[in-house]
Amino acid sequence: MAIVYNAATTVNGFLADDRDSLQWLFDVPGSAETEADITTFLDSVGAVVMGSTTYEWLLDALDSPTRLNESYGDRPIWVFSSRTLPTHPDTHVRVVNSPVSGVLPRIRETPGDIWVMGGGDLAGQFLDTGALDRIILTIAPVFLPSGRPTLPRRLESDRLTLVGTRPLGQFVEVTYDVTGG
Repeated sequence: MAIVYNAATTVNGFLADDRDSLQWLFDVPGSAETEADITTFLDSVGAVVMGSTTYEWLLDALDSPTRLNESYGDRPIWVFSSRTLPTHPDTHVRVVNSPVSGVLPRIRETPGDIWVMGGGDLAGQFLDTGALDRIILTIAPVFLPSGRPTLPRRLESDRLTLVGTRPLGQFVEVTYDVTGG
């Protein structure tokens, strides 16, 4: 079981623009090719974690909370938020208002990898606790002048081991194992 931060990012390290839009990502030709890759990745995932902005973006994009089941099956989805967020009884969403370290033992009870879907600050909180095992970045051929950073933490090369790179159409996937803490 590994805790994996897997995210799409711009070349200069942004997950979203200043308005939390991902339109820049969907405008890249070949972005559909990466969707099949995410489906393969999901086969190893037992639980998904995300921050409130990512969750709200998903709810807006999917039109209905129950469509989360279509995308993520019966995997528990842990949403970290200090706010009250809408949920639906037919989904596996758990909204938690506590630090990562307080919930991590319960999340780890799920068999399979844990996907830190976003955002960057939540991934940073997993890094801060020493729990982040791997980072997979799918880099799009896009530069943004500003936006939401991929990982708003200092993480230097002595803690990262490159374990893979591969082209995905217009994108490139880079995988690092994270060590130390």
